[in-house]
This record gives sequence, C-alpha cells and structure tokens, in this order.
Amino acid sequence: MPTGDRTDPYRAYNFLIEIDGITRAGFRECSGLDSSQDPIEYREGNEKPLTARKLPGLVKFSNITLKWGITDDAELWDWRKKAMDGAVERKNGSIILLDDTGEEKARWNFREGWPTKWTGPSFNATGSEVAIETLEIAHEWVEKA
Repeated sequence: MPTGDRTDPYRAYNFLIEIDGITRAGFRECSGLDSSQDPIEYREGNEKPLTARKLPGLVKFSNITLKWGITDDAELWDWRKKAMDGAVERKNGSIILLDDTGEEKARWNFREGWPTKWTGPSFNATGSEVAIETLEIAHEWVEKA
C-alpha cells in the first residue's frame, strides 16, 4: 500500500452555533441534523404488473437540539419565552464544524427556526455535574453549505 497524504475525519467536539441576533456560541451538544422523505404509494387501475409507484413525498426535518451549561446568559430563554407568549420569532442559523486549528470545515444552515421546547436542568445534591439546559428548535429547512 503506497504512503501518501492521510485525511483524518473531523472530530465532533469542535463546533459553533450561530443564530440571528443571539451571540451565544458555546454548547455542549448539538443534534438533529437530518432530513427524511416518505414515499407516497400511487397506482392506477390499468397498470400492469399490479405494483404501486413510489413518488417522493414531503421533505421533513427533525428539530435541532442544543444543550449547554447554565450561565447568567438568558438570550435563548428570552427567545423561547417570546414563543410561549404567542410572539414566535423565527431566526436563521448555522451549525459550524471546526478543525483542530479552529478553521471552519463544514456548515449546516437552517431557516425559519423557532424554539419549540425548553428543558431545564435536573438537580442532585450528591452530584457534581454541570447544570444543563436543553432547547429544541423547529425549522423548515437545513442544507449543507
């Protein structure tokens, strides 16, 4: 096997989140970057053989889930509170994968996002873990840039 340039995959721990108007960038975890499309089965009565066609259905995206350690920063909570009060504020954003030098290597952009669920921390007086908040963002589209 000849030797040459080796390309290692990027590590999952080095990422940033950008959301319109929200400056927070440090998160513990980000998940939900996926899309799916269910097939629609369709058949006309005069077709032979007796099988259904499979047409592409609607594209669906999972919610993006962000987890972070609680601080005094309330920007994400304020965004969720607006949605709970009936004033949904949609924002665009990006999840950015960095290499070990901090250089951007991949970017996923989402559109028309809004916070659909917030989960507060679990407390345990015998533990020493960081208190973690979770926010789910519903959105209408994600693409790799």
